[in-house]
Amino acid sequence: MTNPIALGLDFGTESVRALFVDLIGNEVASAVVPYTHGQITKTLPGTGEEIPASYAFQHPLDWVECSAKAVQEGLKSGGLQGEQIIGIGVDFTSCTMLPSLKDGTPLCMVDEFKSEMFSWPKLWKHHGAQTQTDRINELAESRNESFLSRYGGIIGLEWFFPKVLETLEKAPEVYRATEVWLEGGDWYVWQLVGGTAETLPRSTCQAGYKAMWHAQDGYPSSEFFAALHPELENVVAEKMPGRMLAPGTSAGGLTADMAKKFGLPAGTPVSASIIDAHAGVPGAGAAEAGAMVLVMGTSSCHMLNATSEQSVPGVAGIVEGGILPDFFGYETGQAAVGDAFDWLRKTLNQDNFDELTAGAAALPAGAEGVLCVDWMNGCRTPLMDGAVKGAFLGLTLNHGPQHLYRALMEGSAFGVRWIADILIENNVPVTLFIATGGLPHHNPLLVQIYADVLGKPILVHPSKQGPALGAAILGVLAADTEHQYFKSTTEAINTMAGVQKGVPGREGILVQPNADTHAQYNEIYSQYRNAADWISQKK
Repeated sequence: MTNPIALGLDFGTESVRALFVDLIGNEVASAVVPYTHGQITKTLPGTGEEIPASYAFQHPLDWVECSAKAVQEGLKSGGLQGEQIIGIGVDFTSCTMLPSLKDGTPLCMVDEFKSEMFSWPKLWKHHGAQTQTDRINELAESRNESFLSRYGGIIGLEWFFPKVLETLEKAPEVYRATEVWLEGGDWYVWQLVGGTAETLPRSTCQAGYKAMWHAQDGYPSSEFFAALHPELENVVAEKMPGRMLAPGTSAGGLTADMAKKFGLPAGTPVSASIIDAHAGVPGAGAAEAGAMVLVMGTSSCHMLNATSEQSVPGVAGIVEGGILPDFFGYETGQAAVGDAFDWLRKTLNQDNFDELTAGAAALPAGAEGVLCVDWMNGCRTPLMDGAVKGAFLGLTLNHGPQHLYRALMEGSAFGVRWIADILIENNVPVTLFIATGGLPHHNPLLVQIYADVLGKPILVHPSKQGPALGAAILGVLAADTEHQYFKSTTEAINTMAGVQKGVPGREGILVQPNADTHAQYNEIYSQYRNAADWISQKK
């Protein structure tokens, strides 16, 4: 085949991106198409019913129609032929989930239920299930459920089973009519490859991180679900059919109908889906165990692969096959990073970050005595506690905005070091740091502070479309069952997403730590940990 191409489909909150990548990592075409219905947060389609403020839905047909349009536009803009596409990878927001019939029809597309809002797909940011989440956590803790240790002791508000229980309690007729509960990413892949409900592909990534699934233990027990609600006792056996597949594993080939819609050959292999942030791991060229990928944005998600499963306090999830086949994927994170910086900028009445950054860069390590505990939106890892608060300590009348900003960046860096330390202390090696997302490209001072605090170099990956690139790589892996393109997963990731010196668009930036500054930060880090301990006890 002349110039084979991988296709990555990146489903965000507002739009879908189609990224076309050749097998040496060149991004040859892309297209972004906004969802026709966008986020459904105001009124329900067709009825005009007002939607509560904490609710958020999407239209399932947008996922198919808009992605097909993005693929067609990308093929055209890149001068590509459909026959060049060898594999399709899919990353998706999570937990975005929906109820459907056994033939895959979303319940919201059934006349009887289209006016019932709980029949519509709940977007990841849907926050209507707080009381249900609280009960799940209370019950799991009282029963000493083993799955809690894999999630830092807390099941999240945005996760799968809180949303299922919410539907059962608020719209029981929708729950009872549902024949299949599944993630949006899994539903989408099912539509691409066809098949029965019994064979639908369920991603180990989405199930493991958002639905308490474990490769050996499966989902929580029927006894747990019965104690939660009698009608949930057999929810897994009766309403969650399918087969578990790791991202990068083929879910099947594109059906004839979908091939016609997308302009691609029937039978094109499609990978099992992956959570959008997690696709950033292969997209950042992280192919081996021990590489921590810092996906830095408004909040930060830090992920790495390891060769064994270890109990680590405060992790957001440990999933076998959760990110790449044959690895245990660890997810940790910080609840406020870029949004904390922007909160400070607005609070200080600054128009932009230019003056703040210049002032912060001129200060020494430690911001001349100002220390910040960066919990402005609670602490994700290692405390998994959204109720703790942030703080600035050591302020005097001689300090100004630049001191606050530098201290906040240093506090963020100390948080990353704490995460790395706790992994290492629990026998999970962390040998390399790779930064990706918007912040590393726009805030080099922050990356330097991170490197100095960690005492380790940080590679800023060149791609600004990490999840889409990662999805494309997984599409190749799904197609490469005979190793006709790459000898291994590692070779595929290194070739398609690895940093290459002297190659425009592929050169990363390696930020080296300053040894003297690192020595200064060691003492300040101890002060941060002491302050964090004190604050966590005072909430």
